[in-house]
Amino acid sequence: MRAVVYTESGESSVLELVERQSAEPGPGEVRVRIARAGVNPTDWKFRSGKMGELAFPEIVPGQDGAGVVDAVGPDVAHFAVGDRVWTMLAQHTRPGGTAQEQVVLPVENVTPLPDSASFDVGAALGVPAVTAHRALTTSEDGPDRLAPGALAGAIVLVAGGAGAVGNAAIQLASWAGATVISTVSSDEKATLAAAAGAQHTVNYREQDPVEAIRELAPDGVDIVVEVAPAQNLRLDLQVIRPRGTIAIYANNGGDEVTLSVRETFSTNARFQWVLLYTVGGAALRAAAEDITAALADGAFGVGDGHGLPLHHFPLEQTAEAHAAVEEGAVGKVLIDVT
Repeated sequence: MRAVVYTESGESSVLELVERQSAEPGPGEVRVRIARAGVNPTDWKFRSGKMGELAFPEIVPGQDGAGVVDAVGPDVAHFAVGDRVWTMLAQHTRPGGTAQEQVVLPVENVTPLPDSASFDVGAALGVPAVTAHRALTTSEDGPDRLAPGALAGAIVLVAGGAGAVGNAAIQLASWAGATVISTVSSDEKATLAAAAGAQHTVNYREQDPVEAIRELAPDGVDIVVEVAPAQNLRLDLQVIRPRGTIAIYANNGGDEVTLSVRETFSTNARFQWVLLYTVGGAALRAAAEDITAALADGAFGVGDGHGLPLHHFPLEQTAEAHAAVEEGAVGKVLIDVT
């Protein structure tokens, strides 16, 4: 089978297409023939060395993918050959990710993909959608699961609604019944956020975002899904309602934030830090189940019509796919594997 590997940290040029023998699944594992793989910022950050030393001598990148089960190991009861699936955290504790034709994974990292959902959709879930789910389900006064009506009456502010996580947060929050406001930096990104389901968009380059958000939510917003705390935290504190949640999942725009103690504690709000690798198995499975339910309802999609343009690269151009994400491609970068 064909696989993309790297054996040292560096630019995308360290990625190499090689031939490898297919592995057989062990107890509690399945082998998935990957049709489509997703590329996330963490993929190039791991590859470049920004996330520390390489965990294995040789690594196949890629946390997310979608395909068909083609082999089942012992003690696997809920999957069979031919099942369509999507993956999460494929390369978290293993050297083999989804940028290869076949990958062996524990069943905990594999979720059934509804027949109505394309492999493009399946490969775009994983890191973005599970991150978004976590951000939406840790509030003091909010639900710990998502379903239609779970966020009825809530107002969710999504920073950067044209990004992959922001797009997923908008779609999931809208499916759960929330009113969604998204901050954007251009008319083009406003169009994408609206296509995802945001009822309101605020262009922070053209208007005072605090004033605009407060006009839409006089009592404050219930949840902020935050991508750039270094830049946005003061805004968030001015628009969050008492006991609301600011869920922070990235460090875009800087690694350091300064808090005014009095201004911050007077909100009674909580900061929820979100990193999938340590959220725990229960949270991951809850997210997988709820996201799959949204797929089955037809409430989650990809492509221009859902506010997430797709950029396809063949497996042999995985380096170019990584470079596209690193350079800030708007939308979702996918690798056509098989």
